[in-house]
Amino acid sequence: MDVYSAQSMKNIDGYAINTLGIPSDTLMETAAGLVFAKAEAAFGSVEGKTCAVFCGSGNNGGDGVAVSRLILENGGRVRCFLVGKRKKMTTDCRLMEQRLESKGGKVEDFDYAEVKAYLENCDLVFDAMFGIGLNSDMRSPGDDAVSLINESAAKVVAVDISSGVCSDTGKIMGCAVNADLTVTFTAPKAGHILPPGCFCRGQLEVVDINIPAEAIATEEPIAKAADSSLIASLLPPRPQDSHKGDFGKVLIIGGSIGYTGAPSMAAKAALRCGSGLVFLGVPERIYTISAVKNDEAMVFPLPCDDSGRLTTAALPEILDRLNKADVCLIGPGLGQSEELDKLVWQIVSRSNIPLVIDADGINALSRNINVLKTAACPVVLTPHDGEFARLGGNVSDKVRGAKDFAVANGCTLVSKGHRTVTSAPDGNTVINTTGNAGMAAGGSGDVLAGMVASLMGQGLSPFDAAFSAVWLHGKAGDLCAGMIGQYGMLPTDIIDALPGLLP
Repeated sequence: MDVYSAQSMKNIDGYAINTLGIPSDTLMETAAGLVFAKAEAAFGSVEGKTCAVFCGSGNNGGDGVAVSRLILENGGRVRCFLVGKRKKMTTDCRLMEQRLESKGGKVEDFDYAEVKAYLENCDLVFDAMFGIGLNSDMRSPGDDAVSLINESAAKVVAVDISSGVCSDTGKIMGCAVNADLTVTFTAPKAGHILPPGCFCRGQLEVVDINIPAEAIATEEPIAKAADSSLIASLLPPRPQDSHKGDFGKVLIIGGSIGYTGAPSMAAKAALRCGSGLVFLGVPERIYTISAVKNDEAMVFPLPCDDSGRLTTAALPEILDRLNKADVCLIGPGLGQSEELDKLVWQIVSRSNIPLVIDADGINALSRNINVLKTAACPVVLTPHDGEFARLGGNVSDKVRGAKDFAVANGCTLVSKGHRTVTSAPDGNTVINTTGNAGMAAGGSGDVLAGMVASLMGQGLSPFDAAFSAVWLHGKAGDLCAGMIGQYGMLPTDIIDALPGLLP
C-alpha cells in the first residue's frame, strides 16, 4: 500500500478540485459520510447517544462539522466545538456550518469548563481539529482540548489523523489525541505507521472518497507499507528438481570471545530462511565453541589476536571464500579494534559479491564512512538508531533520513526500530508493519541480518531481500508473541517460527 506525505495529499486534492472539477464540498461530504459510517460500524448506532465533535477552522474541521450534522440526522445528540479562530474558517468549513445550522445544530466556541462538564456524559468523541496540516507544536486551546479528550471515557474517532501527530514523521507535536479509531482518506500517511504517532491511532481505516486515479497518479508516494501480498510475490515455490547449490551460498564473518552466539544465530536464521549452504568464519580462539553450536552451518577458523578478535591476517582467506559465495554477512559479534576496522574496510573495498553489514561491521564503517564509495558490490546496512546516528544519519525523520542516506551512499539501508524503514539507492522505500516489543532482545538483530543475507543469496535484489526479511522477521515475532508472550520470547524462537511463514 502506498504511503503519501501531507503535501502530496494536498496536491492530489487540489488536482481533483481545480483540474478535474470535482466540487470540494462533495469530497468533504463524502469524507464525513465515511467517517460517520466507520464510527457506527465500530461503536454502534449514534441514535440516543451523546456525542462531541472538536473542529478546527480548516477543512479537517469542515469534515467534523459535517459529521455533526450526520449525528443529528441519525438521532444522536451532539455539540460541535470550534478549537480555533472563527475568522479563519475556510469557505467549505463555513458551508458545512450552514448545513449544520439548517438541522438545528451550531458550532460553538471552545470553553474549557463547559466542555469538561459536557464530556463527562459523552459516548462518542470526534477529533477533527488539525488533521494532516499540523506543522507546529500544539498550543492553547488545542492542547487543552487534547487533554480533555484523552481524559474522557468516551470512544474517540480521529478524522484523517490524531490531532498532534505529525503526518510525515509520526512525531508528537507537544501532545496528541489518543484515538480508538482513525479514519483516513485515500491512503495512509507515515504518521499512521511510524512511532510514536502510530500508538495514537487505534484501529486504522483507509477509505476511498472518490478521488480519481488520475489525481492520485500526479504525486509519488514517499514509501510503501509492507504487507503479506507484497512479500508473497517475492517468494515463489521451489522447483522440484532443485539442489542445495540453487539456494545460495552464504558466507558469514563474525564472533569474538564472549560473543559466540551472535554469528551462530545469524547462520541458523539464514538456514531457516532457505539458504542451501552457509559458511561461518570465526576467530580461531572460538572455533571449537562455534563448531559445537552449529550442526548445519560449516564453521571454519580465521586468524585472530590474543583477545579473540579477527585481524587483517584473516583477509586472504576471506577474499578467497568471497569468490566461492553468493553473499557475505559481516558484523555479528565481531567486536571492535583498529585491526577489525581495517579488515572491514578492506572487505568493503574488495568484495566482488553483495555484502550485508551489521552490528560491529557498522561501527567500523562509522569511522570511515567514505569507504562505502569505494564498494564495487551492492551493500546492505542494518543499523539501529544509535548506529545510524554514528554513521551520520538523520534519526529525527525515519523515512527521510533513511532515504537520504541510502541515495547519498549508494547502499540499501535498513533503519531498524518499532517500524523499520528500508530504503534503496534509488530512493524506493518500504515501511514495515510487523513486529512487537518482545523482539527487543539481544540477538534479534543477528537473526534479521542472517535472514537478509539468506534471501539475497537466493536471488532477491538487496532491496527486496531486505524489506522482505524485515517483514518476515517481524511476523515471526508476532507469532511468537501470540504463542509465548512478549516477556518470554527469545530470538531463537523467531528462528523456529520462520518455516511456518515461508512457502
